Amino acid sequence: MWLSHLTGEQKETMLRLAHNVIVSDGLLDPNEEGMLEAFRREMGVSSDFQIEYLELAGIEAVFSERKERLIVLMNLCKLSYADGAFEIEEECLINEIRKAFDVSEAQFVMLQGWIKRMMSLEAEGAALLELS
Repeated sequence: MWLSHLTGEQKETMLRLAHNVIVSDGLLDPNEEGMLEAFRREMGVSSDFQIEYLELAGIEAVFSERKERLIVLMNLCKLSYADGAFEIEEECLINEIRKAFDVSEAQFVMLQGWIKRMMSLEAEGAALLELS
């Protein structure tokens, strides 16, 4: 979602942050892995790029603009819900990122609500088309 607006460095960092979220709960869910690959395709990042763990220190410098930060948070939230549950480990990690990005808790709650509604509409649309 809007990942094409990110720079090359930001796209690679986004993939690494997404990887952090996926492994944070210790479970590798196929839906999360599929979404990670969808992110890679949307951003045009080569399949040769090795996704590995990323230390969070300094990520605010990579995503200096508010718009970029919100794009990252939206996509990480969507990824967190891909397996049907927003696990506590995922929540803690995304909360650390939210704080580093200087996004208020109230703004984040609004963002999460929007993501949930959007995912519900996507599921409804897939059901209408009998894709699920």
